[in-house]
Amino acid sequence: MVTDRQVRRLFKLMVTKKTKALAAAKADMDEKTARKYIRLGKLPSETKREHTWRTRSDPFADVWHEVKPFLENNHGLQAKTLFDYLRRQHPGRYSDGQLRTLQRRIKIWRALEGPAKEVFFAQVHIPGQLCQTDFTHMQDLHITIDGQHFKHLICHFVLTYSNWEAGTVCFSENFEALSEGLQNALWQLGAVPHAHQSDRMSAAVNNGLNREEFTQRYQALLRYYGMEGRMIQSGKANENGDVEQMHNRFKIAVDQALMLRGSRDFENRTAYKIFLKDLLNQRNFNRKNHLHDEFKNMRRLPTTRLDACRRLPVRVSKGSTIKVLTNIYSVHSRLRDEMVNIRLYAEHLEVWYAQQCVDRMPRLQGRSKHKIQYRHIIEWLLRKPGAFENYRYRNDLFPTHRFRMAYDFAKEQFGQKGNKEYLKILYLAATDGEDRVDSILEKLISTNQSITYDAVEKLVKSGDELTFPLEPRVMPVELGIYDTLLNERMVGR
Repeated sequence: MVTDRQVRRLFKLMVTKKTKALAAAKADMDEKTARKYIRLGKLPSETKREHTWRTRSDPFADVWHEVKPFLENNHGLQAKTLFDYLRRQHPGRYSDGQLRTLQRRIKIWRALEGPAKEVFFAQVHIPGQLCQTDFTHMQDLHITIDGQHFKHLICHFVLTYSNWEAGTVCFSENFEALSEGLQNALWQLGAVPHAHQSDRMSAAVNNGLNREEFTQRYQALLRYYGMEGRMIQSGKANENGDVEQMHNRFKIAVDQALMLRGSRDFENRTAYKIFLKDLLNQRNFNRKNHLHDEFKNMRRLPTTRLDACRRLPVRVSKGSTIKVLTNIYSVHSRLRDEMVNIRLYAEHLEVWYAQQCVDRMPRLQGRSKHKIQYRHIIEWLLRKPGAFENYRYRNDLFPTHRFRMAYDFAKEQFGQKGNKEYLKILYLAATDGEDRVDSILEKLISTNQSITYDAVEKLVKSGDELTFPLEPRVMPVELGIYDTLLNERMVGR
């Protein structure tokens, strides 16, 4: 097949060569073909006929009047669905291989006669004008902390003009996480854009806030920093397109950095945060010029940060528990029936009474969960050991699996009195140290000794260093020794 390049060379050679035959040979084509293109004065691509005819008859021409109304009334119908419909209506008429023909015909109809498609309009980004924030899940990267899967999200902040970004580790899409992530980014940036845009924050609203309360708190946060608030339309994630696209690029960068690092495991959360901070600094390095333009149009930060917590008045129940949003926590029994103030942060909550912080505990992520601290109620459980058997939150009162084994042993040995036997061991953990009692239980279990309160108390009061039986250690065999022995025997012969 003669190409446009050959014919162009032919036309050029005709100017310098004396004969057509010589020019055709130099252009690597037959002389007869050369004469044809010299006569036409056109390139091969310019002489092709437009293919406007069918090579075979349309098998769906007779039934198109049945298909078309479906497409007009239901834009989401797939060709496979309509093909199956036609095969039911006309048994034996269509074979599997004709599905592709119907798909092409429907594709052409949609392009020429179908409904208009959504159009995306490229935006002009003004320096210092807009920032966007959104949450992105990090589970697919399989990051672990000390060998344990680290299930978390990143509250991702992006300036739409320069693409400068920041990220804060969080565990739930709630308002406190949004507030902390946004404020962390602003204080790291050192300035405030004119407007902040986010999605509808449905997950944050569902995590204990109604829409009206969320809107009030969100607007108060923006007023404090002097930013205009914008929210995208429901189901229109593309309107938050800059941060959505940056999610993908950021996670790819994290994945690549983890590959270079050679491990996805981190010693602790601090090490992981340092890793993310270094990576974000590297990504932001080449954005300095555009970021300089942003600073010219951004506002100054206020003098202090806004406290990123929610304050809730809660009354302590008769069971010495408080209900914060949908989750249950225990507090010390001294506070029973008292009204306490809760300061709810993204990852923890504080219990305040009489202008004093009396307790601080991790915030439960999710709904309808509970966390009962045995130290809060152990004294009264000892007075009412029978209540432990069917206590609603009993499983929370086994700090480690060894405590659970101690309880099972006590029930087996002492029957109903086993509840009190275990509670006395738990009281030792509250007064003399949970780690110490847990180590003693490990020793008693590993040496097959009886797990009783008296045995545990004796070891606790002794203050002796705990020793554990040595595990048998099999030294690796050096196979090269056998090669040496065999060689010596061969030489001896």
